[in-house]
Amino acid sequence: MRRHTLFICACLIILAGRAHAQEGTMQAEFRREGESFKANCAKFSLTSLAGCGEVLFTGHPLHIAVGSVAPQNGFGFGPAFVRRWNPNNNWRLNINADGVVSNNGSWRAGFYLKAVRTKIEPGSGAVRPFPIFNVYAQATSLNKIAYYGLGPNTARADQTFFGMRETIIGTNVVYPVFKPLNLALLGEVNGRFVDIRESNGNSAPSIEQVHTEATAPGLTRQPASAQFGEGVRARPTLFADYLRLNYSVNFQQFVAGESRYSFRRLTVDLAHQIPLYKKTRSLAPRDHNGPDDCSVGSTTSTDSCPPITRDREGSIGLRLLISESFTSSGNVVPFYFQPTLGGSDINGQSALASFQDYRFRAPNLLLLQGSIEHSLYGPVGLSFRAETGRVALTRSDLEFKHMVHSYAAGLTLRAGGFPMVYLMFAWGSNEGTRTIASMNTSLLGGAGRPSLY
Repeated sequence: MRRHTLFICACLIILAGRAHAQEGTMQAEFRREGESFKANCAKFSLTSLAGCGEVLFTGHPLHIAVGSVAPQNGFGFGPAFVRRWNPNNNWRLNINADGVVSNNGSWRAGFYLKAVRTKIEPGSGAVRPFPIFNVYAQATSLNKIAYYGLGPNTARADQTFFGMRETIIGTNVVYPVFKPLNLALLGEVNGRFVDIRESNGNSAPSIEQVHTEATAPGLTRQPASAQFGEGVRARPTLFADYLRLNYSVNFQQFVAGESRYSFRRLTVDLAHQIPLYKKTRSLAPRDHNGPDDCSVGSTTSTDSCPPITRDREGSIGLRLLISESFTSSGNVVPFYFQPTLGGSDINGQSALASFQDYRFRAPNLLLLQGSIEHSLYGPVGLSFRAETGRVALTRSDLEFKHMVHSYAAGLTLRAGGFPMVYLMFAWGSNEGTRTIASMNTSLLGGAGRPSLY
């Protein structure tokens, strides 16, 4: 009995020592962040203002998460936790967790784990790009989403609103295969759980007062869906880094609890960035980061976010986006999983800014975008964007005809790792003009969050 007691005590001492060592590592990170906060935020001055903002909104391991939750659902803020560490020579781990609440009561909470496999195989002397594995759980509740009906011929007067909660639990992988083209294979498995609810107290009626299952498929029932995806992505830089490509092709399968709501989707996204200066930063997110992490490096916990720069920057952007859906006989694509054009979509991606948010919705989408952005003073820049696109109920109607157009110009803010902010005036539609203010949901350089559709 005494031996067993001594053995248990010895185990507890070892575990306590390990726990103390782990606690010491965390304490060191909090201590460094506290010292940085004291140095930059204890006394107000113009010289320390930028440094204080970096600590408050991009610091490790804690900072304030800010950003637009989704179009029409206000500006959210809340706590964010970031932890990066190297458990051994084979893996680098990155944990992000955050939760934000907006001024209209909408919210989002998520947990995101990244595992970067850094092991060098025996006999291999070359350092290859690292495979990245992601595991995540995210819940989003939105109180106000506009719905005008399906297809390209809806009217602005058809506006209704609905509320939605979606929980996504899943995993994905980015597996590099050909370094010269920065080519990677993509794979994902997600469980999607959606609940559609009424949205009252708005300028237009709630969706269930106007629409039925026939005009809004999925309105009466939202079965859980297993969503699988496979794809390929290429991000090469050409002509001495004066042409940066971000090409991706993804094929997804949505398998619903009720087979009627099962469908498949093909998405082709061809984005081009043409830097005007050598120091112009890439606009692509960094795969090794979580949404709350803007670190430049991918190896250790000491890597920091890029500082606010006064370098002269500018670039031209060109993008072609095509999304097509495939259904079996008798099946439909639920309206809440259909992409949209107009203002910004549910993920906060701008498209046809002069139209109202979510203005056109259909299973198939075509979008062409051209933009130019140039630094004005420090992190503040000028931006102009021209867009044209259309949605279609059938793939055969998805063609470069009868497209609607939009233009926008305004100011952008790209300050270190702070979420990108833009204030734009948009025109060009036959439905008036708009002034748009928005802030990205992820830090600049942080990876994106799981798509809501």
